This record gives sequence, structure tokens and C-alpha cells, in this order.
Amino acid sequence: MRKLVYYVGTTLDGYIAGPGGEFDFFPLSERMTASLNERYPETVPTHIRPHIGMDSPPNRVFDTVIMGRGSYEPARSVGVSSPYAHLRQYVVSTTLSDIDDPAINMVRSDPLTTIKDLKAVEGQSIWLCGGGKLASALLPEIDELIIKRYPVIAGAGIPMIVGTFEPTLFTPTASEEFDNGASVTWLKRNS
Repeated sequence: MRKLVYYVGTTLDGYIAGPGGEFDFFPLSERMTASLNERYPETVPTHIRPHIGMDSPPNRVFDTVIMGRGSYEPARSVGVSSPYAHLRQYVVSTTLSDIDDPAINMVRSDPLTTIKDLKAVEGQSIWLCGGGKLASALLPEIDELIIKRYPVIAGAGIPMIVGTFEPTLFTPTASEEFDNGASVTWLKRNS
């Protein structure tokens, strides 16, 4: 069965973006970017690839992405309707108007059923791109976490998970530190 993997960057205090959706305050590192782009090339948006000299590598881990409106909006704001054209794309929103792009599958309600249906189909893992509300709704189906933890405190913003008190245990399976002070931790859901 396919896995749902929440691959996301967060601050030390658990925010994936600032109050207005800002994410430009995360300290970047060429070594970290190169390492993660090599490992997960499919997480680089299609329209960004030519600007960083990335060919069209095969999808290594994911063949599907699911994202909330906040994760979809940055691409849309620059006129890109299909940010991950190399993946099957699902956008979850009850407020977004219809997207005039056949590559985008709109999910208006019950993303949990959508994920269960996707997991039942043969394929690679499903990337939960964000955001915090969607991650909370899909928490019962999240199999793995890949957390990029940056050495910055935001103080406010969009939490990694926005939901109710629902303790869910995950076990770390690996960790790597980078020259910008960030670390990446891989975790699997406890059975």
C-alpha cells in the first residue's frame, strides 16, 4: 500500500510559514538544497527546475502531491496553475474557485476519503506538501514525516499541524544535520 508522507520545513517553534504565508526567513544552504533535491527531485516545482539547471529526473519517491490552498497559492500568484506538472496534483480547498487546468484535481470536501482512495491504488508515495490544517485533517493517514527543522524561531505563523489534541506517536529512523544549522529527521508512524 502507498504511504502518505508529510515532507515539510518548520521553525524551532513549529511554524511552517509566517502569519502571512512568508517562508523566506528560513536560512538556506546550497549543500542542504543539493542533497534534498537529489533525494526528492519531484518536490522541486516544474517551473523552477529550468532556473536551477535541473533536468527532468524521474520521480524517486512520490508520484502524487496533495496540498492546501496556502501551499498552492505561491505558484498561482505568479501565474502557474500546475506547479508540479510531473506529479498527480490534488488541491484541497473549500474557498478556491475552480482552477482551469485539467492537471489539478480539486478536493472540495473530505480529503481523508481522497487519501484513502489514493492509497488503495498502486503507485509511489503521496507527498503531503502542506499546510497545517490539511495535515491535521489527514493525520490519521500520515505514515511518515520528513521534517526539515530550521534554526529560527518565528514566534507566530502557520503551525505544522493545526488541529485538536490528538497525540500520535512517530519513531525517528534517521537524522542529518547541515551547514546552515538545519536538520532533517525522518520518522515513521508507530503501529
